[in-house]
Amino acid sequence: MRTVHEVSKLTGVSIRTLHYYDRIGLLRPAEITGSGYRLYDDTALGRLQCILLFRELQFPLKDIREILDSPDFDEDRALEQQIDLLLMKKAHLERLIEFAREMKETGVRQLDFTVFDTKKMEEYSAQAKAAWGNTEAYREFEQKNRNRGDEEMKEITSGLMALFAGFGRLRTQEPGDDAVQSQVKKLQEYITEHFYTCTPDILKGLGQMYAAGGEMTENIDKAGGKGTARFASEAIGIYCG
Repeated sequence: MRTVHEVSKLTGVSIRTLHYYDRIGLLRPAEITGSGYRLYDDTALGRLQCILLFRELQFPLKDIREILDSPDFDEDRALEQQIDLLLMKKAHLERLIEFAREMKETGVRQLDFTVFDTKKMEEYSAQAKAAWGNTEAYREFEQKNRNRGDEEMKEITSGLMALFAGFGRLRTQEPGDDAVQSQVKKLQEYITEHFYTCTPDILKGLGQMYAAGGEMTENIDKAGGKGTARFASEAIGIYCG
């Protein structure tokens, strides 16, 4: 057992923060002595590591508590995401160091700002949030999907792709145009009806995932034409404010 002072010294998390985590039910001590001292065991410290992991992914504390308390939580999967994100940060820092060295050695001030771009890291964080940050939505999806057969799922997926085909036909317009924003609303309503309640936060996360590359982006572009995923993502970003 470790006292709150020992945990603070070990982890770098302030005593005030540990008290706050206890108060909101995010990290309870394993035991409170008769004198009122908080004591933390290895299980509590393991949970603290998970909390810090998700803080690195910039999750709100409320979401972290819901995730960690969910029976669906998979610590191995979460660790894989953390490793991926740290590798991205490492590569980003290495690019910045090399850029600064070139400036120092050559004295050349190039007007190149791509080295400061953190978009890939932000998109990855958005994907992680979409995967972990809405466990209630996941449970709702599981409930709706439980009794569906293959044919029904194919029909639902086909309907979703038809919506993205609609985005493809609207690509000549601006993402903020009324017709495009109406298409976003249809997408949100379709997801709510067939998958889970699609709140603005969930929709925003999905929009970032659509343009993040990989199989999802490829499927959307296949349905609506090249660039559709990016276009839909921009329209969703405007819709969600």
